[in-house]
Amino acid sequence: MGFVEDFQASIESVPAMLQRNYSLMRDLDKSLLGVRQQNEQRCEQEIEDIKRGIESGSITPDASLIRFSDEALDEQKHCIRIADEKVTLAIQAYDMVDAHIQQLDQYMRKLEELRQGKIPGCSILLERELAAGADNAAGVSNTDPNTRSGRATESGRGGRKKSRLAAEPPGVELELPVDPNEPTYCICNQVSFGKMVACDNANCKIEWFHFDCVGLKEQPKGKWYCPNCIGMQKRRKGK
Repeated sequence: MGFVEDFQASIESVPAMLQRNYSLMRDLDKSLLGVRQQNEQRCEQEIEDIKRGIESGSITPDASLIRFSDEALDEQKHCIRIADEKVTLAIQAYDMVDAHIQQLDQYMRKLEELRQGKIPGCSILLERELAAGADNAAGVSNTDPNTRSGRATESGRGGRKKSRLAAEPPGVELELPVDPNEPTYCICNQVSFGKMVACDNANCKIEWFHFDCVGLKEQPKGKWYCPNCIGMQKRRKGK
């Protein structure tokens, strides 16, 4: 697979991952609205109770002694937690898009070098890469990135993980700096690239794996478990 094809493969699942994050953010918005309205009603009622208590003399008009109930304060803290989750999802979406933009910049620079002949003997490679990119453009748009059997995808997982090319594309040396904050996956501990599959064990520590690293040539049928999780299952059965 050429580096144009590799890039196309890496962005296949981006729309689905962004849609997932935005959907979660909408759900959090609805949850936040409900909790906030409930808290506003509770606080208004408690303020009215405090006013009546002061007027009747049952409550001392001392600001240092007047406070909302624990229930009201817990609701306010819950609102803050929901807002923090929304911010986290927004940052994840931004980082994912930014990683692919940086990856595209790398490819554009490399293509420009090939076009200008700065890399000896690569004119044929450039023609092949561009031809392959044109031939596969339609195929990329028709691929469903959310296929669930074995949870195979062409890139990393949405939500908490972002996708980015990890290995150097075949036939091309990329000596550009790698983002130190880029998350890594798989038993090879590299960033996301090419075809990847997720382990169906919900407690899997690694979760996402490159096809080549786990010996896969095509999408698994049914549930798929990584070598680590299979080994743990065997050890548990042996006890």
